Amino acid sequence: MLRMTFDKKNLTVFNSDTYFDLNYDEKWFSDPFVINMIEDVDDSIVRSPFCIESKVLGQIPPSDLSGGVKTLILMLKEDMVFWATACGDNCAKWILKIAEKKELTICLSHIMEFRCDFEALNIDTGILIRSEDDYRKECFKCL
Repeated sequence: MLRMTFDKKNLTVFNSDTYFDLNYDEKWFSDPFVINMIEDVDDSIVRSPFCIESKVLGQIPPSDLSGGVKTLILMLKEDMVFWATACGDNCAKWILKIAEKKELTICLSHIMEFRCDFEALNIDTGILIRSEDDYRKECFKCL
């Protein structure tokens, strides 16, 4: 289940980029889910835990992945509240997929474009979101 907060005091990790660089596990890059996220979000191919082939940047280490995909990987692999505003709208579908796999709490400081109905709990208000319309109403209340 997806849980959302719009209050930064609920954050565990604000700077996902630095947290990822200091804490990622090379085993994460053998997970097909992670490989698919990197391919979709960063248009890059995982060659090994140490080499990602980016169409834009060439061969890069995991530390050079985008902040959005780093945050998604952390959401999947760690049990903390991450600042989802570090993610672009191209990450929204992956946030929903991660929330299908585990209980996930995210913090947003903007209105992310999910572009579909979904279910989530606004932990700030206790309101259960059941549609994109509900989500937008909750955003306007909280942001």
